[in-house]
Amino acid sequence: MTDSAALIERFLDALWMERGLSDNTLAAYRNDLTQFAAWLTKTHIDILSIERHQVAQYLELRDTQQRSPRSSARLLSSLRRFYAWCRRERLIEDDPVRLLSAPKLGRTLPDTLSEAEVEKLLGAPDSNTPLGIRDRGMLELLYATGLRVSELVSLEEHQVNLRQGVVRVTGKGQKERLVPMGDVAIDWLRRYLAEVRPEQDAGHLCKALFLTRRKSGMTRQAFWHLIKRYARQVGITSHLSPHTLRHAFATHLLNHGADLRAVQMLLGHSNISTTQIYTHVAKARLQALHALHHPRG
Repeated sequence: MTDSAALIERFLDALWMERGLSDNTLAAYRNDLTQFAAWLTKTHIDILSIERHQVAQYLELRDTQQRSPRSSARLLSSLRRFYAWCRRERLIEDDPVRLLSAPKLGRTLPDTLSEAEVEKLLGAPDSNTPLGIRDRGMLELLYATGLRVSELVSLEEHQVNLRQGVVRVTGKGQKERLVPMGDVAIDWLRRYLAEVRPEQDAGHLCKALFLTRRKSGMTRQAFWHLIKRYARQVGITSHLSPHTLRHAFATHLLNHGADLRAVQMLLGHSNISTTQIYTHVAKARLQALHALHHPRG
């Protein structure tokens, strides 16, 4: 039997070298392939000898476990990339996944917040405390720039230029982009860097821009808990995700007449079709407002 775990790690190393994918993307591939390998072990199927009908059997099993179509589509994408790599490496002759079709996905609109809700969320941290100033700075920066949470927490001090009002972001695929911050975010960052961060890291031992109580870099999980806590604090009951403020950033720009191409550049999307989902969000919002307020709505 092939050592599945070692083979998966070889594949992930090659994927990282070829495409420079983020840690989160690689972790998703690892999770999908590790679960697949565990099923292969139980059913005594070698990962390099599996046939198409056996892959289909695994996908059907996941369907019976009520996995979402999006999750199954991502799994199939992971398997496709893995077995395409195996074929390039001449570990297999036939790709067992090549002719399998992905489940059809409905177009889901991202969760977002109204401008009033964003204002409430941004005002939630106690700006009379050092950690409140830090949290306000993070929230303001996130909403002002539309960064991914992973991009926000990985920022280092040298990536922020307060004088020019821009932040240099390293996004997916190690692509860099410059994003303007806006005056409000700049003011809160300037206050955080002047009043809080020097006390957190007097010896300049940590490169991260935003630090935790333990003087280490903020994590995605820790910041996500902060967002949820502040949302509860101000009575926001709508569903939130780590990207909620990113979605709000894009939707609100389009609501106020921003060009779709400009929003694409700010978000760091390689394909404009990814950005176009926000035009549907904006349209849905306008339709809801019309139905609520127009006498013939």
